[in-house]
Amino acid sequence: MPVTLSDAVTRAAHTLAASGRAPDEARRDAALLARWLQGWDAAGWLARSFETAPAGFEARLGALVARRAAGVPLAYLTGTREFYGRPFHVTPAVLIPRPETELVIDEALSELDADGATPGSARPVVVDVGTGSGCLAITLALERPGLDVMATDISPTALAVAQENARTLGVAAHITFVERAFLPPLSTAPQLIVTNPPYVPETDRDSLPVEVRDHEPGLALFAGPDGLDAIRHLVPLAARALAPGGSLVMEIGVGQAAAVTRLIELTRDLALDHIASDLQSIARVVVATKRHREP
Repeated sequence: MPVTLSDAVTRAAHTLAASGRAPDEARRDAALLARWLQGWDAAGWLARSFETAPAGFEARLGALVARRAAGVPLAYLTGTREFYGRPFHVTPAVLIPRPETELVIDEALSELDADGATPGSARPVVVDVGTGSGCLAITLALERPGLDVMATDISPTALAVAQENARTLGVAAHITFVERAFLPPLSTAPQLIVTNPPYVPETDRDSLPVEVRDHEPGLALFAGPDGLDAIRHLVPLAARALAPGGSLVMEIGVGQAAAVTRLIELTRDLALDHIASDLQSIARVVVATKRHREP
């Protein structure tokens, strides 16, 4: 009797469930991988999942499922993760974009007017520090075409992924990519610095899910014993670099709000504007503004 696509997914789901995944999650992951192999969306799968599986399909699906069972994230298996409604290519060289990081975009856009300009600046400069996949820089360039965007990363392989995404999404000409850990020399003071820096404490490494700990780049995750090493370095740099009235919009980790607020206060040049919470009511994104100083 011919094996249907649905039959193949059921078998794959059993394999994933045997690896310790909940049955619903196992079925979802198996179906998503099957759809990806076929190049179908959810509607296509619903309409055609009872077709006979093509030759070699079960073997290809089985290879992907074995990697998923070993903890490889779905986004690395399919090479894609959606962010702010757009598909971004991802590889193990970059952190997989998370829904909570979309809050950085929301807060950054609220600092800009409809075309990207800010009061007193016809074409403001925005710097994305630690760009990874480029999801922040590229999304801002798409949402606000009036920006001059610069994106930095210490990893050349991450920058290559970000550049590919910029080309695919049509904004390569509007973003300058720089291989650097934090801020490069700037001829124009930025109106906005956005960042999703590494903020996971090293002491939390063993408690992370295997798919995060063993597969996502540690350079983009971990930042010293308390998770604040990168933020300690970046905050004073941002305080010096920003134009007066400019803003730092930065994602932070669970329980870090008080410590980051103190780091901002110590600069004397930055004032905390507010801290936005994500959908789980976790203080997630810090917005701080460069003070205007009297001459």
